[in-house]
Amino acid sequence: MQPHFTGTCLITSDVPALAAFYAALLDATVEGGDPFAKVSVPGAVLSFFSVQGMESMVPGSVSGAASGGFTLEFEISDVDERHEGLLDRGVEIVKPPTTQPWGRRSIWLRDPDGNLVNLYQQT
Repeated sequence: MQPHFTGTCLITSDVPALAAFYAALLDATVEGGDPFAKVSVPGAVLSFFSVQGMESMVPGSVSGAASGGFTLEFEISDVDERHEGLLDRGVEIVKPPTTQPWGRRSIWLRDPDGNLVNLYQQT
C-alpha cells in the first residue's frame, strides 16, 4: 500500500488550549481532551498530545524539540474575511493578507505555541 498522509500531531504543554485554538480557527470541533485531542477537517486530522504524555511514552523524545520549525497550511474560501475575524480575536498575525506571485492569497499567523499557520485561497 502506498503511504497515505492522514494528519499531524502537535506536542504541546497545553492540549486543551491548543486544540480549542485550532477548532475555532478551522470552524471544527475538538474530540478528546488532555493528554490527547484532535480536530478533524476534510482530508486530515490535526491531533494534539501532551509533552508529559510523550515523555512518559518515550523519555527524552521532546528534549531539544522546538516549535515554529514548520508551517501548517489550510485552504480557505476568503482570506480577507478570515483576517478580520482573527484580528477581532487578538491572534498574532505574522503576515497580513498578501497575494503571492504563484497565485495564492494568504495570511500567516502564529498559534499559541508559536507554530506558523498559513491560511490561503487560490486566486
